[in-house]
Amino acid sequence: MYPFVMSLSATQLEHSFGALLNRVPRLRNRSEISELSGGLTNRNLKVTTESGIYVARISSNESNLLSIDREAEYRNSIIAAEAGVAAPVYDYLPGAGLLVIGFLPGHTYDAENVAANLPRIAQSIRRLHQAKPFVRDFDMFEIQKGYLSIVKERGFKIPDEYEDLARYGDELFKALKATDEGKVPCNNDLLAANFIDDGAKIWLIDYEYSGNNDPCFELGNLWAESFLPIESLRELVTAYYGEDRRDKFARAWLLSVYGKYGWTLWASIQDGISELDFDFWTWGMKKYSDVLRDFGSDFYHEQLSSLRRNTH
Repeated sequence: MYPFVMSLSATQLEHSFGALLNRVPRLRNRSEISELSGGLTNRNLKVTTESGIYVARISSNESNLLSIDREAEYRNSIIAAEAGVAAPVYDYLPGAGLLVIGFLPGHTYDAENVAANLPRIAQSIRRLHQAKPFVRDFDMFEIQKGYLSIVKERGFKIPDEYEDLARYGDELFKALKATDEGKVPCNNDLLAANFIDDGAKIWLIDYEYSGNNDPCFELGNLWAESFLPIESLRELVTAYYGEDRRDKFARAWLLSVYGKYGWTLWASIQDGISELDFDFWTWGMKKYSDVLRDFGSDFYHEQLSSLRRNTH
């Protein structure tokens, strides 16, 4: 999910992954191999051959604990590519954790780039959301419950007061369900590093968590992942809907808070299983501190009221 993994040398990459790459004919006669930034649930290798440049996404065997379905990722990546917002898909080795897609030249975003390009980002997101349905749904309420079961079963750490906050999730779920307007195909993990700008358009990459979902989750989650000011969420929602929508702003913000609540446990699971040299617990606690601040706040109740009124 985040680009903080130390890269290996070409020799180390060949030693670790060469045999796997050789199982794909188009990758065998490679002239260059390097590691791309990004990926705490996979490794992303840039592979240059005579026929083109590709990205080999290599996943771990623990992905299922994080609600990642690699078959769904593969099939949804094809749908997103057909919609013109994702890289073309070339090969997939089920069971081997290898997905081969095209390399997209362009500038990979950081949070500052996201803030400066919200109308263009909204355009790309609308294009994805207009694609044909993905092969599965994504529901953070269900995923959070699954994460919590895993954390308890395996004895992973749970933040103080975490389960006491479930009452906010229950009331939020009811309010969202009462005003639901359907699901669309969403990426659900639009970190800044998952935007690539080629100058003409912004591409959306990484479909690990893709699934049909409330479009406002997409908007709120990407805003939260880049830690942008609240004015940026208003700008993004307005750009996406083409008008000022107070109810959709409320929906996006509330879903962003619940998203942080769920991703906190993602961090706990990673803290317990990952072999990467990364402080997942601190990463998760940064999100959880926002949850503690926002759940039950005056602003939370204001947005919940706006959502329930369902007014523009």
